[in-house]
Amino acid sequence: MEAGQYFDIRLEVHAPVNGSEATGRSTPDTAFTFTIAKQGRRAQSAAALFKIAEPPLERWNFTWYEGKDHFISLKPACQTLTGPDFFALDAKTPSFVNVASNIYRRVALYEPGDYTATLTYNNGSKTTASWLVRDLVQVKKTKNIVLFIGDGAARLIAHKMVNGRYQSRLQMDQFPVLGHQMTHSIDSFITDSANSATALYSGHKSTVNALGVYRDSSPNPFDDPRFESIAEIFQRLTRGGVGIVSTAFIADATPAAFTAHTADRGQYAAVVDSFLNGATNYTWTNWTGPDVLFGGGAEQFLPGRTSYRGQDYYKLFANKGYNVVLNNTALSSTPNNAKTLGIFSTSNLPVWLDRNVYKNNLNRGNSPDGKKANATDIPGLKQMTLKAIDILNARHRKEGWFLMSEAASIDKQMHTLDYDRALGDLLELDDTVKNTIAKLKQLGSDKETLVLVTSDHGHG
Repeated sequence: MEAGQYFDIRLEVHAPVNGSEATGRSTPDTAFTFTIAKQGRRAQSAAALFKIAEPPLERWNFTWYEGKDHFISLKPACQTLTGPDFFALDAKTPSFVNVASNIYRRVALYEPGDYTATLTYNNGSKTTASWLVRDLVQVKKTKNIVLFIGDGAARLIAHKMVNGRYQSRLQMDQFPVLGHQMTHSIDSFITDSANSATALYSGHKSTVNALGVYRDSSPNPFDDPRFESIAEIFQRLTRGGVGIVSTAFIADATPAAFTAHTADRGQYAAVVDSFLNGATNYTWTNWTGPDVLFGGGAEQFLPGRTSYRGQDYYKLFANKGYNVVLNNTALSSTPNNAKTLGIFSTSNLPVWLDRNVYKNNLNRGNSPDGKKANATDIPGLKQMTLKAIDILNARHRKEGWFLMSEAASIDKQMHTLDYDRALGDLLELDDTVKNTIAKLKQLGSDKETLVLVTSDHGHG
């Protein structure tokens, strides 16, 4: 974690009633203690270290079916990662676990270094965790950041090859620096876009389907211990601008991970509310909304059963000062000095190949106004990204800005093995990178803007 990065700490003491982990203690120890020690210093209670009151005790229970490894069935987002005990499954006799817990909310460690956290329970049993807190650089090395994400992208399919040798170079191949990262989850080497985006945006690894949280065992998908994303930190520390652009429905995992904190990436309506209002169920980072939010997914904005509490989010965004645009023509003409919400279709935006070649495929009844007309005046990734830069630059030239631009349907087309459409969107991403660099030069911002291009995960 970074020094000064807000995070939560959830402590759980389990008392399995049956199954192989049962110890004969059916009631969890409620007198557990928790201490934190910086290397070379004496341990102290977390409450004393953070100068807060001890949190209240919580209780719940859960059931699970045992397998070779832990197989947990707790929340809607969970997946089967190993085989359960099918005899217990057939007999409908899961292992039953009672839980005692508490949680320290919105704490931070401000001194870099190594820390040891120790939970003591059941008459002296201990569980320890080692934390590395990295120093937060005090001098910004760049004013602006553009982060391109090719969801599920593999550059291999975009190259002409002869005898296994590349015969072409993409724009992204010409960058002067090549980095390496690992975004797999802590419960599976096969990741998904939720926890890979979480890793990219926060430096914390999580579990499959989790957004900005460490998944706990409670049944509530919104009470898991969370940690700040780079967008939340950037806005809090610099008052700079934030832009979020995606060719997916905008509540999808990669854009969602900037502001959503939930164990279940499928909470789409709540994700849209988090874009506008941040976390509201308890005290967290003061989030004032992104300057730019462009993508698809009108069904989470139109009032009705698929929006958060049935509300009209076009209206709610407008009430908070956003210009709302629903097609490419309006996007092109909207002024650059105001926050802007652009939603251009229901569901995911049509892919490049359908927008530009197979245009009959646009007859989908997917207009973002809910009238079920065909959405045909749709911007591509390049148009959305360049407009986002214009807005961010106009509003935050002095403070700086952070923009994420996602080519989401590379991944979605790879799921169906549609390599032609995946290739089209990958080349669209590369063209967007090329035009972004040209735009930054035009604005005189290229020397003060870091441009990153990455995938969040690959495909086998």
